[in-house]
Amino acid sequence: MKDLFSQNRSVPIMLAVLASFALGVSLLAEGYGMGVISTSLVKTLGMTICLCLIALAMDMVWGYCGILSLGHFAFFALGGYMIGMWLMYARTEDVIAASLSQGQLPPTPTELADAIAVQIFGVVGGDSLPWMWAFADSLVAQLALVVLVPGLLALVFGWLAFRSRVTGVYLSILTQAMTLALSLYLFQNDTGLRGNNGLSGLQNIPGAEDVPQSIISIWFLWASVLALAVAYVFAAWVMSGKFGSVIRGIRDDEARVRFLGYSVEGYKLFVFTVTAIIAGIAGALYYPQAGIINPDELAPIASIYLAVWVAIGGRGRLYGAVIGAAVVSLLSTWFTGGRAPDVNLGFYTIHWVDWWTVLLGLGFVLVTLFAPKGLGGLVDFIIRKRPEETAK
Repeated sequence: MKDLFSQNRSVPIMLAVLASFALGVSLLAEGYGMGVISTSLVKTLGMTICLCLIALAMDMVWGYCGILSLGHFAFFALGGYMIGMWLMYARTEDVIAASLSQGQLPPTPTELADAIAVQIFGVVGGDSLPWMWAFADSLVAQLALVVLVPGLLALVFGWLAFRSRVTGVYLSILTQAMTLALSLYLFQNDTGLRGNNGLSGLQNIPGAEDVPQSIISIWFLWASVLALAVAYVFAAWVMSGKFGSVIRGIRDDEARVRFLGYSVEGYKLFVFTVTAIIAGIAGALYYPQAGIINPDELAPIASIYLAVWVAIGGRGRLYGAVIGAAVVSLLSTWFTGGRAPDVNLGFYTIHWVDWWTVLLGLGFVLVTLFAPKGLGGLVDFIIRKRPEETAK
């Protein structure tokens, strides 16, 4: 670990930046600080950190391993669904139990379970809990599923794809097809996840009803920063050793690495699965701050946006992925949230809400053509270091 910090200067710098960021926001926020930063902005910053976390995962699988996955937002959303099931079940259970306790006789466990099922699934015409909600009453089980569900899906999908030696654009299309199929499946009301309605009220933390959102938002910000810090150290450790050299070799010349006797499929499967788990953890932290999740979150366009963030930040640089996701996410919030002033040209008024995607696409094209190293390359230039000597 000491060698990691000495050989990879971006690790201590990133940890220091994240610690300073968390401390600064906490001191300025409404919950514990001076109230300069609103609770909604704290949640926005916390969600941005989660997007940086999935961008880090995307950089590992694409920037280092060369797998352009257009399905990692599916793993992100699945992590959100897993924790959302517990949040919605436990919150509904508290409300139903308080309501039924006012009767002359206390409710039986069966009556309580039936009432919870009707409350949650009545909106889609259901009156019983689907099989996938079997562990929804257990926080420990659902936290385990946050890791297991995205991980197992990635393991099975990756094993089938990599053993067939599907590569390049064909693999990207397969990951996109997987995401689209999952999204269309979850839109159906009988899938057990409330169809288009999704899971809502996730910002209400069971057992913390008396804690204001200003405090809860800080808690999630701290958790998100901690997760990003741990993931960054892990990614830097993995990619700076022999394993990372093999991964980059697979990216640059897969056939040659296979000829040297390395199990290319095993390496790719490990990276694909681990990054899916990281994406699932990011989603589990993101959606309680967003308050709602629905199948739209799995739309293939979300994974395409993720690739754009990493490209703009500079793929093949862990800090580039973090910078790209943070910059683009915050700019998107500013432009699409009505904060950017409209520009009146006389003959036409530019409404940034409508033009943001065009601006993002233009930025992607310009970076691809004129600055392929992205914003991370700009950091390299500022600190006057060659790209190959920077954090990997």
